[in-house]
Amino acid sequence: MAVQEHFDTIVIGSGFGGSVTAYRHAEAGRQVLLLERGRRYPPGSFARAPREMHANFWDPSEGHLGLFQVWKFPGIDALVSAGLGGGSLIYANVLIRKDEQWFFRRSADGATTDWPVTRADLDPHYDRVEKVLAPQTFPFDHEPYASTPKTRAFKAAAEAAGLEWFLPKLAVSYADPGHDPVPGEPVHDANGETTDNLHHRTRSTCRLCGECDIGCNYGSKNTLDYNYLTLAEKNGAVLRDHCEVRTLSPAETGPGYVVGYVEHRDEDEGRRTLTNQLPVVEVSCDRLVLAAGTFGTNYLLLKNRDSFQELSPALGRNFSGNGDFLGLVHDAHVTVNGKRAPRVLAPSRGSVITSTIRLPDKADGGDGPGYYVQDGGYPGLADWFVEALNSGRLASRVARFIEGELMARLHRSPNSDLDERVEELIGDGHLSASVLPLLGMGLDTPGGAMTLRDGFLELDWDRVGSRSYFDRVQATMQLVATELDAKFLPDPISHFHGKLITVHAVGGCAMAHDASGGVVDKYGEVFGYPGFAIADGSVMPGPVGPNPSFTIAALADRFADHQLARPIVPSP
Repeated sequence: MAVQEHFDTIVIGSGFGGSVTAYRHAEAGRQVLLLERGRRYPPGSFARAPREMHANFWDPSEGHLGLFQVWKFPGIDALVSAGLGGGSLIYANVLIRKDEQWFFRRSADGATTDWPVTRADLDPHYDRVEKVLAPQTFPFDHEPYASTPKTRAFKAAAEAAGLEWFLPKLAVSYADPGHDPVPGEPVHDANGETTDNLHHRTRSTCRLCGECDIGCNYGSKNTLDYNYLTLAEKNGAVLRDHCEVRTLSPAETGPGYVVGYVEHRDEDEGRRTLTNQLPVVEVSCDRLVLAAGTFGTNYLLLKNRDSFQELSPALGRNFSGNGDFLGLVHDAHVTVNGKRAPRVLAPSRGSVITSTIRLPDKADGGDGPGYYVQDGGYPGLADWFVEALNSGRLASRVARFIEGELMARLHRSPNSDLDERVEELIGDGHLSASVLPLLGMGLDTPGGAMTLRDGFLELDWDRVGSRSYFDRVQATMQLVATELDAKFLPDPISHFHGKLITVHAVGGCAMAHDASGGVVDKYGEVFGYPGFAIADGSVMPGPVGPNPSFTIAALADRFADHQLARPIVPSP
């Protein structure tokens, strides 16, 4: 098959690593091709209705070209995104720098291995990324934000328990610079424009609808399509969505690399497709940057390992879920004038995450592994599902409503006011209003290993090596619940599903000082393959601790400096 096009740089994936890389290379005048398997999502295009959500998953062979993909493994599942903008489309917007004293990997026996980069190495790149992503903190000093129940309650619980609470920077637009925050106002750029983005659509400030994790239909999130990818395209980068990479290989003659991809078509949505028979398009480049996410990158390298036989034997090792752990506070109460009453937490009100608690590691004054706990949330529609969980009370209310209507008709009651009966039918909403998801993440033990079996990615991971870490996170969540006079359900997904779930998978292509310890060096360059780099969560030698996206972007920016300082390898 003849190679159809040649580029200076090909970037695979449009998440935090891929978007930063594409922009930096395009800005430097390189001819850039970015390949993304998912589609573009302008404002208003994210699924909401049940029928839309049913097909909102990534499984092209079944005709599903949607936003979410769930990787299933024994012991843990992982949720990732397919779309132009990668994980930024469904993340909770939190930008926290990796703690200065946490640049190490801790094994199950407690021994630590330093990362090949430090906080001092990354700080200039955090600064540079922050200027582009333009984060803001949740405007807790303004109304209506100051009355957000979950933020107020979480802060109060943390302070009562003596825990460190703060408002992290969020990649969300609450207000134009220099203006007071107001929900639902148009977002303007520095030039006063409202549609200067690759979608050519107007964005609005955060409406506090809790829909961040299922795609923001208002453009309030500062997702990568509104900044880095828009800038990359303005600087000449070619952004091809619905293009799924299948093959990678060094060029047969001379330096450079060849990438093979298939194109998914909108008309194949909703119908089964023999995806293994789709025609493969081949393109070549002088520099290849793989940024397909932790699972995508490891899968592509394992699948194409015959073409890269000098890859480190460490490929697939040091997997971590970044310590992700979900807890659920429920049935919260407050005591007023000596009387105990239901406490409103309203998790569907606000951004998905608004604030966080930090627990130090042994390395910086703590007495165990370091971690964060954050207030969670969900879309308002989910409140109705939560209420329906108590099916006994719901059935009783429905029965009373029907009985009341029948009796009114039987006795021909002149009372036409249905307010009381409808109110009783709906219920007081205490179940959904008194719930608060808590999200934990931190320094677990990166003991997982990924391999390929019969063409499928496998992950050998369990929580045993991180038991003390998970126990500590759970204890802190229980403490928050206690301060809120609430019940606590640890790990509700595991409770019903039998396993943990992570949204922050890292590792498998770890940075290291040499090929015996990892797949790439401290600049993301693959050992043994000049001009080939990796720039995503897979390069983490272990858990980041806080939400990883900011660190992935900062590393990609650092890697780009190194790549652009070196001359392009001449084309064959």
